Amino acid sequence: MSQRQRRSGPRADMAPEIAAAAGFVSGLLRARGRVSEQQLQVFGGALREALAEHYRHHWFPEKPFKGSGYRCIRINHKMDPIISKAASRIGLSLPQLYQLLPSELTLWVDPYEVSYRIGEDGSICVLYEAAAAKAGSSWGMLTCKNQMMLGRTSPSKNYIMTVSS
Repeated sequence: MSQRQRRSGPRADMAPEIAAAAGFVSGLLRARGRVSEQQLQVFGGALREALAEHYRHHWFPEKPFKGSGYRCIRINHKMDPIISKAASRIGLSLPQLYQLLPSELTLWVDPYEVSYRIGEDGSICVLYEAAAAKAGSSWGMLTCKNQMMLGRTSPSKNYIMTVSS
């Protein structure tokens, strides 16, 4: 499939999004310097495989937000089982993972966009974004990510609040 075809319409291939997510988590492990490059390669491959299997029947390019909650990878003082499964392939235990990764991490892996937030009040940052055929109704839906933004107790650092009288 050409780059032009990929950008002009929906696609079933989730490889770019999965690669972005796996690369991000691998980068977090790399930053601590306690995991070898060979271990990172094995971890990254295992994570890509696990994500592809997990998302196989939950990937809807024509409705990118459908299944968003299912595809959300979350660490909130509990390790996401997909990450722990991949880490076990390189001999990392849960206590080691908790030392190497943030205690609060949310990673959204959706068709055409991968984004993350570190901490409950952290900014949401986009890791990967591709052009998509935007179906009008699906973009107005509340996604897992949008619901979290609306339900926050403090404003995100990405937004400026103004008050007028």
